[in-house]
Amino acid sequence: MELEAYREEFPITRTWAYLNHAAVAPLPRRVVRAMRRFLQARQRGELGLKVWPPPVMAEARALAARLLNASTEEIAFLGSTSDGLNLAAQALPIAPGENVILCDMEFPANVYPWLNLQKRGVEVRIVPHDRGGLTPERLAACLDERTRVVAVSSVQFLSGFRADLPALARLAHEAGAVLVVDAIQSLGVIPMDVRAAGVDILAANGAKWLLAPIGITILYVRREWIERLQPVYAYYRAIPSPEPYLRYDWTTLRPDAGRFEPSSPNVDGIYGLHAALSLLLEVGIERIQARVLDLTDRLLEGLEVLGLEILTPREREARAGIVSFRTADVLRDYGRLRKARVLVSLREGYLRVSPHFYNTPAEVDRLLEVLAG
Repeated sequence: MELEAYREEFPITRTWAYLNHAAVAPLPRRVVRAMRRFLQARQRGELGLKVWPPPVMAEARALAARLLNASTEEIAFLGSTSDGLNLAAQALPIAPGENVILCDMEFPANVYPWLNLQKRGVEVRIVPHDRGGLTPERLAACLDERTRVVAVSSVQFLSGFRADLPALARLAHEAGAVLVVDAIQSLGVIPMDVRAAGVDILAANGAKWLLAPIGITILYVRREWIERLQPVYAYYRAIPSPEPYLRYDWTTLRPDAGRFEPSSPNVDGIYGLHAALSLLLEVGIERIQARVLDLTDRLLEGLEVLGLEILTPREREARAGIVSFRTADVLRDYGRLRKARVLVSLREGYLRVSPHFYNTPAEVDRLLEVLAG
């Protein structure tokens, strides 16, 4: 199926050039249909007549595992990316005097959970970025024998810098640290192989590049870390057999990442996530990456012709779907783009453009024409 045929999944394409997936994505038609079916079934009372958990949870878990090249036992569903990062911060064994390393380009969701550990005597090292992110060279310069966590975004929200996760993981593991990844700006647009990359813990909300609902997050915990993490919350479904309910037994927890999952999950969100993951895997992540990099190549070339200040790295391997740049009057040009029905983000004094696979070269050209006018 040709990529432009998928534009039918996104009604907004009829009225807007929607280039804002790093903020929040429009929901595909099939995602809305899936969520509507669940809500209508619940309205009819069918949820109380069927087994729990619904089969869609296992099916969505399998799709998420496929997307990450993980096992289903390593996948859980949470509410937000922050939930996953806070779980990592609170559950990992980090003692007073030990340290966490991150760079000064991180979104606050991957900063505050670690700063929250300072009250326990944990040192948080926020190091200056290199070309918009954390490079292996910058990490190597600040690692030591007391480093326990390297926290990094796979793609930075502002610069669009794409981290070299395998290299960061090697350095972290050699120092005895774990690699915790905020993947919200990459999952769904570039391939993610957690095994090859050496990722220990990863979290990514569905609302951006995954084209899924707000309030549903994929959590990955490497198998060998599942037993070593101390659950922050004691969910009643974290044990292998929750029933009978009056047999209180917290001695044995589930052997999989489901022990970290709320007992009342966002089921309608999981229905939507299942449909969204099915769509992305149908299109193909490699194909999506190629399309998005081609679109951002076109954008970068046009911005260079206009002589604008570009924050995002030019090399294809160093970026994903985000391009950030400045004009002489950012606020004015943001307003001009909106008036022309071209939707982008305004972030930290930059215009941030983030196309997905269903966007077209013509939409990129439309943005460039507005800026040139």
